Amino acid sequence: MPNSPHRHLAARSATLILATLFTLATSAQTLPGQPVTAAHAMVVSIHHDATDAGLQVLREGGNAVDAAVAVGFALAVVYPAAGNIGGGGFMLIRPSSSALNHGLPTFLDYREKAPAAASPNMYLDARGNVIPRLSTVGPHSSGVPGTVAGLTYAQSHFGRLTLAQVMAPAIRLARDGYLLSAEEARMLHSPILTQFPTSRAIFQRDGNFYQPGDRLRQPELAATLTRIAADPASFYHGALAAQTAAFEAANNGLITAQDLAAYQVKERTPLLGHYHGYDVLTAPPPSSGGIALIEILNILSAYNLPALGPDRSPAQIHIITEAFRRAYMDHADYLGDPDFSAIPLGPMASLAYAAAWRQSIQPVAPSPSATLVRPAGFLPSPPRPDPLPHESPQTTHFSIVDADGNAVSSTYTLNFGFGSGVTVSPLGFLLNDEMDDFASKQGVPNAFGLIQGPANAIAPGKRPLSSMTPTIVSAPPSCTIRSTACTPGKLRLVLGSPGGSTIITTVANDLISVLDNHLDIQAAADAPRFHHQYLPDILQFEKAFPLLTIDALKATGYITRRESEFDERSPGTWGDSELIAIDPTTHQLQGGHDNRHTFGKAAGY
Repeated sequence: MPNSPHRHLAARSATLILATLFTLATSAQTLPGQPVTAAHAMVVSIHHDATDAGLQVLREGGNAVDAAVAVGFALAVVYPAAGNIGGGGFMLIRPSSSALNHGLPTFLDYREKAPAAASPNMYLDARGNVIPRLSTVGPHSSGVPGTVAGLTYAQSHFGRLTLAQVMAPAIRLARDGYLLSAEEARMLHSPILTQFPTSRAIFQRDGNFYQPGDRLRQPELAATLTRIAADPASFYHGALAAQTAAFEAANNGLITAQDLAAYQVKERTPLLGHYHGYDVLTAPPPSSGGIALIEILNILSAYNLPALGPDRSPAQIHIITEAFRRAYMDHADYLGDPDFSAIPLGPMASLAYAAAWRQSIQPVAPSPSATLVRPAGFLPSPPRPDPLPHESPQTTHFSIVDADGNAVSSTYTLNFGFGSGVTVSPLGFLLNDEMDDFASKQGVPNAFGLIQGPANAIAPGKRPLSSMTPTIVSAPPSCTIRSTACTPGKLRLVLGSPGGSTIITTVANDLISVLDNHLDIQAAADAPRFHHQYLPDILQFEKAFPLLTIDALKATGYITRRESEFDERSPGTWGDSELIAIDPTTHQLQGGHDNRHTFGKAAGY
């Protein structure tokens, strides 16, 4: 019999288990700290030097896009684990008025592309098994990088300042160096860097490892950035492209000069969803994150989550998890590069489809993933795999709002930490290992347990599926009566996160925590996280999550797991929420930097 939200509440009142959940429910578990506030503009990123670079550009008269380009290039210097010019990503731009892009939001896709030499079975042995590490380590794992194209396209089309102005902070940081914190110094001990001589020389001083307080200088990268600032086209068509291609040829890589010359940024239309009176602007494919986020919010839109209990209470977690489970089932079957595959975005985003999914959600008990049946009559039959992919948690996100109210939400990556581990000599930048985000063998779980189909199979020139979910939330636009003229709605949230397959659930939880449960933006960034992705059928928690909450959910039938539960050295965390909120009453900007890392910063003026 169909279950409406009202029947859920009635059943909940009569259920002993859920009474237990309410007894165990606690208010949001957060770390101490208040949001950083500002009246005019705000920059939030994982690294304080990158945040300062963006803020400097804003103070010099740049807009949010100029600042985003400054932050992106600065992170390529100070956060080599994920910041990059050898990787790729996405940038979501939401103007505050017609002064920028005629007031129209846009989404820049500068995701890496498979080289022309790529083939569907290139990472399989003669018996059809995936060859370990071939798609994750070394030059053979790299796609054609898109970051330089994406950042310079953003600046030339939407920025106010010159490229030289916005790149100046990054060049200075590479040339003069930056001071390493204890956490950053530890990160540079990565064994993947040790495997490659140039990387070992630059980031590990040939075994004389950097210590906290040491200054890391990168003169080769400074010279490369200076050349990009003077002639950005050279990275894809000129001397820089020739040097990169020569390095690849000498080191068994796949990327050629022709691959670099063929690379293009894609300007795509963002997806638009709605949730409890707000517009949710988010990432279109080849991100899987935006449509999954909209599906999740559509399913949850009929629930009064605060009536079930406080933020991250067991009863809320149950309903949210069931929405996660259903959205990730569709993620597994339908998503890929829209330039290569037809994706049924309309039906997936429809409220009728969400309502049909809600019918199968029980008020207390989980729905085992193996028994889940997609509502009939909405989506075509999913393509079935033959001879699959993935995305690493070592990505990075930053959020920016300028004094005019323009907003940028941007996520970019090398894939795994430090990408392929290979530094292009003598140019000083790390190459991605993004080919691992394709389906190396379809129907086989990747390193995150995600299963994907032929829509994400390897093909020359194709962009791999991503979970990156840069998102901007605002009030709906106000339109004059009998007129098509609209004023953009008031900005409410700018958000995103790294975290591989957990990105989508992290963004959803941050959004729910602020809009539904009224946490401030710092509390939302720091709150312990939970995640479910359909398969494997496990409800995952960060290590810091309250044990009573986990036990309560286990008692209802969930299979649960705490991240790195038996590894005393691991904090057992994922993601990195770098968030901005705008107080709807005071219009004050509030920045929340994720305290899971020690070297990030929210700053404004």
